[in-house]
Amino acid sequence: MSLNKVMLIGNVGKEPDVRYLDNGVAVASLTLATTERGYRLQNGTDVPERTEWHNIVLWRGLAETVEKYVHKGDKLFVEGKIRSRSYDDQNGVKRYITEIFADNMEMLSPRSQANQASSLSASPSASAQVQGGKEDLPF
Repeated sequence: MSLNKVMLIGNVGKEPDVRYLDNGVAVASLTLATTERGYRLQNGTDVPERTEWHNIVLWRGLAETVEKYVHKGDKLFVEGKIRSRSYDDQNGVKRYITEIFADNMEMLSPRSQANQASSLSASPSASAQVQGGKEDLPF
């Protein structure tokens, strides 16, 4: 028996990148930062704060939800699997990347913060559509 399961709570590092494949399937990529607080040991040694950056990949409906509602700085809960892959860069050097393929996602940022962020980045008519459509949210 084996298990490949990851659960993360963190903040989105930059605006998600959403693409649509030729067959219309949506794929979203984003970075998620998780931070462990710093602390002081009994002997007085300070252990600094540590931030890990995770590459998250979301497909289909999750990707479409990310495209509409997730922005830089939002707090997310992501549940999924770890996948690793390699590729050759432009110089022929083999590169490795580890990604989290999300099976589940929950938005943890309060709606008021999300609405303020969208109204700052969107036109007035677009922000009114977002605020007016709260009842139609898919979660």
